[in-house]
Amino acid sequence: MKKPLLLVGVALALTTAAATAAKPQPTPDQQLQTALAGRVAGKPTSCINLASVTSTRIIDGKAILYRVGGRLYLNEPRSGAPSLRDDDILVTNTIGSQLCSIDTVRLVDRASQFPRGFVSLGDFVPYTMPAKDNLR
Repeated sequence: MKKPLLLVGVALALTTAAATAAKPQPTPDQQLQTALAGRVAGKPTSCINLASVTSTRIIDGKAILYRVGGRLYLNEPRSGAPSLRDDDILVTNTIGSQLCSIDTVRLVDRASQFPRGFVSLGDFVPYTMPAKDNLR
């Protein structure tokens, strides 16, 4: 009696996994567009305060987003970003408290912990939500 129930559970798990795998993944451009939706680009800057960064997000093969408070800083590496993967660990070695466009970021594979290469950062473009007008 337990065998049919087990087979049904395995079949359900396989069906769910297949449906998830068949779902098309958003492209890097679509991921970036979603992350920056509703935000307005500001004037690019060459450095950000590393201590103020609360999170980072890698857009596969495209860019790194740094969150500083409510602001997102988009960095599209100068060296290109085809090697960036969203499951990479970013290792930064800076002199001082600033992360700048002259810095490099080493990429480490999360699963194996082996180095995978590096990217040379570009300018940081701030993206903020527009101020809401007060209606009278």
